[in-house]
Amino acid sequence: MAKPHAEWNQPIIDEFRASSGTVTARGYGRNLVLVHNIGAKTGEQRIAPVLAVQESPDAWIIAAAKGGAPENPAWYHNLRAHPDVDIEVPDEGAIPVHVEELAGAARERAIALFAPFGGLDGIQAKTTRTIPMLRLSRRQA
Repeated sequence: MAKPHAEWNQPIIDEFRASSGTVTARGYGRNLVLVHNIGAKTGEQRIAPVLAVQESPDAWIIAAAKGGAPENPAWYHNLRAHPDVDIEVPDEGAIPVHVEELAGAARERAIALFAPFGGLDGIQAKTTRTIPMLRLSRRQA
């Protein structure tokens, strides 16, 4: 039986926080953000460690890949329902962001940013759904 997400994620969250954002698990290094999100149905606060590419000093790109699973990750639905959240980033700590889903050329540019991490082609090939690409843009607190 697979581990519940909280059990899988908590050691990653703990390492991120203890090391100012460096995570040795699975070779993540300094390429994760902790996405705080609110359950779309439950209203519960949640935290998801997610691979991110910093697009600019004020924007990060994440992919709702879920390893190519047939469904989107729960945090994706939560961010769609509640797009103003906080993320934790290496060295800076918590930052308020606004989440927007990317489409068209902006989505394609975002996908290209993941090439240094092995790209998303292999993950996309595992599923029939289109993997959502999201921009997390810094907002004023």
